[in-house]
Amino acid sequence: MNLFGNTISSLESGLDFSATKAKVISQNIANIDTPNYKAKNVSFKDVFADAKENNLHAYRTNPRHIDFNTQSTHSGVLNYSNLRYRNDGNGVDMDKEQANLASNQIYYNALVDRLNGKFNTLQNVIKGGR
Repeated sequence: MNLFGNTISSLESGLDFSATKAKVISQNIANIDTPNYKAKNVSFKDVFADAKENNLHAYRTNPRHIDFNTQSTHSGVLNYSNLRYRNDGNGVDMDKEQANLASNQIYYNALVDRLNGKFNTLQNVIKGGR
């Protein structure tokens, strides 16, 4: 029996993805001056597309539901950029990385706020509404 439903585990997966994306963005920024460094990116869409190609299956409660049995534990697919922004072959665009970092931070904060709301609701239930 799943006591809290799938919401908390979904939020946890989202936080894992966001943390992975933040690490990749940090690596890109740290290697801004490394010659021939290729920028990396983490994409959830690519994970979904990859799973879809590999016959994604899931638990069906009704025979009329779509067959989706396996669950993927990926937090994202790592892609390399072939673009070069400088003569030394470096593929990191600092403006793009900073925008990605800000966007990822907003996403992370929204997930944390939602998770805090879930825990506050549970705490309220445990205390009996007091």
